[in-house]
Amino acid sequence: MIIEALRVFVTVSEQRHFSRAAELLNLSQPGVSQHIRNLENELGAKLLHRSPKHVRLTEAGDILYQKAKRILTLYEEAKQDIQLLQDQVTGSLMIGASFTIGEYVLPKCLAEFAAMYPLVAMQATIGNTDEIVHAVRSNELDIGLIEGEAHAADLVITPYMRDEMILVAPSSHPLAAARFVDAELLQNQVWVLRESGSGTRAFSDQFFSDAQIVQKRSYVFNSSQSVKESVIAGLGIALLSRWIVRKELESGELCELPLNKERFERHFSIIRHKEGTASMALTMFIQRLLSSNL
Repeated sequence: MIIEALRVFVTVSEQRHFSRAAELLNLSQPGVSQHIRNLENELGAKLLHRSPKHVRLTEAGDILYQKAKRILTLYEEAKQDIQLLQDQVTGSLMIGASFTIGEYVLPKCLAEFAAMYPLVAMQATIGNTDEIVHAVRSNELDIGLIEGEAHAADLVITPYMRDEMILVAPSSHPLAAARFVDAELLQNQVWVLRESGSGTRAFSDQFFSDAQIVQKRSYVFNSSQSVKESVIAGLGIALLSRWIVRKELESGELCELPLNKERFERHFSIIRHKEGTASMALTMFIQRLLSSNL
C-alpha cells in the first residue's frame, strides 16, 4: 500500500538511517530498502543519497518528504472521521443550561441530538448562570451552556451563538407608541428583573449603569418565564432575549420598544472544566452545538 511506503520513506528520512528506521517500524532492513526502491521506481527519481553512515534526501526526496508528511496527516484524520461514523455513540451526558437557553434553545437541540444518537442518555439541569458555572467547576455537570459571562481559570469557555436582547412592554404601555425610546424616556419606569446571578440580570444591570437609568421600582423573579408573564400582565417593562418573547411579539401580547436604533447582542457560551475528559458523546454534542443553525 502506498501509505505504508510513504510512512517508511518519512521514517528513513527523519532517522537518516535504514537500520534505525527498520527498528522503529518493526520491519527488516531489506523490507525497508524494498519500500524505498518501489517508490523510486514508481516516481522515476532517486530519493536518497546512501552512504555507510547515513542517508540524506535528494532534491526529489525533499519534495516527496514535505508532501508525504501532509498525506500521512490527512490519512490519519480520515481514519479518525471514518471511525466516528462506524462507532456507536453511547454513554451519558449531564448538561446544564441557564434559563434562557434551557427553556427556549436547548429542547430542540436535545431532540435533534437524541434522534442522531439514541443510545446516549441525557439529563438537563436548568439554573442561573452562576449556578451552572459552579456545577461545572465542581464536576457535577459535563457541560454548561450559559448566557452570561464566566471568568474562571479552570474553565474552557467557547462562544457558540449570538443572542439579541430587546426591551419589551405590554402593548398597552404608554411607551408602546414611541418611535424610539431613549434613556430619558426610561427614567423612573417600573422594571421586571431576573435575580442576581443570572446572565439576563447582569446584562440589565450593565444597561442601567451605562445609560444612567434610575428605576422607579423593580420586581425580581428567578426565571425568564416569570419575567415575561409579569410584563404581559402589566407589571412593568423588561430586557429579555428575543428567543423568550418571539411568540408573544407575533401575537401582540408584547411589543418591542426600539432603543434608539441600537442593537444589543451577547453570546451564548459552552463551558467545560479544563481537566475534564471528553467522552465520545460529549465531543459529538459539542460539535452539534457549534454547527447548529439556530
